[in-house]
Amino acid sequence: MISVEEALNTLFALVNPLEVEIVPLREAAGRVLAHPVTAQRDQPPFPASSMDGYAISDSDYVTGRTLQVIGEAAAGTRFEGTVDQGQAVRIFTGAPVPEGATWVVVQEDVDATKDQITIRETSESNPYIRPAGTDFKTGKTLEAPQILTPQLIALLASMNISKVSVTRHPDVALISTGTELVMPGESPGPDQIIASNTFGLKAMLEAIGARVRVLPIAHDTIPALTTAIKLAKGSDLIITIGGASVGDHDLVGDVAETLGMERAFYKVAMRPGKPLMAGKLGNAAMIGLPGNPVSAMVCGVVFVQPVIRAMLGLGKTPLPHAKARIAQDLPENGPRAHYMRARIEDGQVTAFERQDSALLTVLAQANALLLRPPHDPALQTGAEVAFVPL
Repeated sequence: MISVEEALNTLFALVNPLEVEIVPLREAAGRVLAHPVTAQRDQPPFPASSMDGYAISDSDYVTGRTLQVIGEAAAGTRFEGTVDQGQAVRIFTGAPVPEGATWVVVQEDVDATKDQITIRETSESNPYIRPAGTDFKTGKTLEAPQILTPQLIALLASMNISKVSVTRHPDVALISTGTELVMPGESPGPDQIIASNTFGLKAMLEAIGARVRVLPIAHDTIPALTTAIKLAKGSDLIITIGGASVGDHDLVGDVAETLGMERAFYKVAMRPGKPLMAGKLGNAAMIGLPGNPVSAMVCGVVFVQPVIRAMLGLGKTPLPHAKARIAQDLPENGPRAHYMRARIEDGQVTAFERQDSALLTVLAQANALLLRPPHDPALQTGAEVAFVPL
């Protein structure tokens, strides 16, 4: 067996960032920006009013002063003249501030007629003018790589960017194996169960940017597995679920090697998830996940998610760990890293009592994986531990 760290580094060696494609900004949300982007204009591109009111000279901002209203400025329509002392221009939020105006008095602080205003309140210290380039200036760079969140999409739009370079979606082929499996909605026989891992992993990987193809369930026979793996041709990553252990019906590794897979490792010193396999099949990386539902999902978090991120150009690093204090005593850990299903609440982490790798109900309640390193000593309540958020 190899350590989790060795297994992850070996997996990283099997993949590289994928090609770059150009997409319209409207289709770029959630994608990974591949190349830096530079702003094409200042924002705002002109001094702009941040309130509805009147644009005046700051020297006229005096209680009781009466000013002549000479025009109007609205968002998208500037006042073309110049504001001199004793004059005011009606102005609305977002409108360009006229030449000569250095202050915007808010409309609540004046008495107004059609042609005049009288300033009755001068307690404001804010001129309510946003200088040109307050937000950013031409040449501001948005660095890459990073995931394009809605906030960043809005920023790119304001930079006048209509298209962006992003990393191509990884194409993932997902193969559940096992004669005992049927798809949700089918009628299982007395000795069959529902294929749950397929759908949990599909949701997990698509949420971080992969395109997942769910292939037909492969029965535990050499012809069925051969057909299923051949159907995955053209994928960037092939993931099998189940059949990677050493039982008489665990044939995935042997069949994959017959088809040309170069095995990189088999078995990792962790629980759940010990019977993990990986290799390279043609141009595709291949990961054989354990069949137990929780084992497959935990390995998806610990190994597959970082691999997908590496393929997207986000770096070859493990998922970040956080720290919290435990809410209960924990016994010493054995020789394998233990990813315990747990909940974080009020800044404390509590491991579930039942850690069986078949219990999806426990995983569904968990919002963290509490990490116990190999041979970790017994811990008392309040000890600090690492965890991976779910």
